[in-house]
Parts: sequence; C-alpha cells; structure tokens
Amino acid sequence: MSNVSSGRPAIEFIGVAKRFPARGQSKEVLAATDVSFAIAEGEVVSIIGPSGCGKSTLLNMGSGLAKPSAGIVKVAGQAVEGPNAHVSFMLQKDLLMPWRTIAQNIEFGLELRGMPRAERAAVSAKLLTQCHLEGFGTNYPHQLSGGMRQRAALARTLAVDPLVLLMDEPFSALDAQTKMILQQDLARTVADHKKTVLFITHDLAEAVALSDRILVMSERPGTIVEQITVDMPDRDNPMARRKRAEVGPYVAHLMELLKLDAQTEVH
Repeated sequence: MSNVSSGRPAIEFIGVAKRFPARGQSKEVLAATDVSFAIAEGEVVSIIGPSGCGKSTLLNMGSGLAKPSAGIVKVAGQAVEGPNAHVSFMLQKDLLMPWRTIAQNIEFGLELRGMPRAERAAVSAKLLTQCHLEGFGTNYPHQLSGGMRQRAALARTLAVDPLVLLMDEPFSALDAQTKMILQQDLARTVADHKKTVLFITHDLAEAVALSDRILVMSERPGTIVEQITVDMPDRDNPMARRKRAEVGPYVAHLMELLKLDAQTEVH
C-alpha cells in the first residue's frame, strides 16, 4: 500500500492564496485562494483541476519561486522564504543543458553545492543505473530520445537528495508507451528512495495509478474542493494498478468532479 511515514508533514499549505497583477487593468487576478493541505513524508499526492486554476502556481510557491499573497507554505516544518535544498522541481520540459553531458547534467546541483568531483561522479553513476541510463553518461542531450531525456531530468532531480519532489506534468509530452514506462520507473524510484511527491497531471488514470491521494481543484480562483484517498495496493507498480477494476470508478468520479463528459478529451 502506501509508503507514508508518521510525523510532521514534508510540505504543508496553510490558507494559501496568490494574486497576480492583471495586464492592462487596475485589478489583480486571484489565481488561488484558501488552499490548505499537508503531505506526509513518503506520500505521493497528485493535483488535478481545470487549466488556469492555479496548480502550477502552488508548485511555484512550494519551491520558493513565488511567495503567497496570503497564508504560508512550510517544508520540513519551516516556512518557505525562497528556493531551498529540501525541494526539487521537475517540469514538462527536461531543461537539460545541451553543452553538458548527461552525467554532468545530473551532477549540476551537486557541483553548485561544492561536492567534490569524485563524489559527484559516484552519485551520477548510481542514478544512471537506477534510471536505466547506464552507458549514456558521456552522451549529450541531443543524442537521447525524449523519454531518456526525461529519465535524465529525474536523475538530476534526485541527485540532490531532496525531501520533496515537485513535478509539473513531467510526462505529458511523451507518447503513450514511453509515458507508461516512465510512470513505472518513477513509482519504483520514488518508493525505493522514500521520496515525497506533489504531482500535477491532467491524465486522470495517471493520477490514480501513481498516487496515495488526489487533490481536486476548482475553477479559478482555485481551491481544493475534494481530497480522494486512492485505496489500492501497488502504488510502486502503476502498470499493475491500471489493470484493477477499481480504476474505472475512480476516474469516473474525478470526471464528475471536473464536470467532464464522455466526449471530453482528457490529456
């Protein structure tokens, strides 16, 4: 079942709201409001909701890239005041540096922290194996497929040993087969490393397959309208989860909450 551990939350949002200046207008746009939830260490939580409801804004605040207009975000019990070593962010685009090899990309965060070269190399070698990239450390990003580049991005994210992984639709640009393989790799890697994950997706089946809980957001200004516990085994094996009969009812309930009908395309 879940790999959740007891104790204080790994990341927590308390009464969080975010306003942005409206271009060409005197009024501000309220992107998210009254958002409160906590994620335990080792828990995987997905966020789903309509486009523009503030999902990515929440991740930006969790990473310290943006500050709440109201409320507070805590990581490891401490208020988030800016980017910090407890959090790593993985996006839809891999953002690998084309002039660095895959191993050098993986080691970049460790290099910034001043880790000696030999220790960095040991970390990257281990992650290359774990992320099924063994033998590709000396290649450059343009020499890898899209799926392999996303594996490299995941390895770079894990290299700094963060407490929390924030993931913003990391597989949405991939073909269906590659996407499922990487979902499997992610789930097993997260379970092995006992990482906490906050994961944005528009793919409802992906949310069910990967998560301990799913947070459903409303239209803008986004707020949490429902929290759903995914009471299914095999969180570390999403391919096995997808075959279970319970997946259909979960997806149907999520579609109902999002006001999607059978003709709506779900990405």
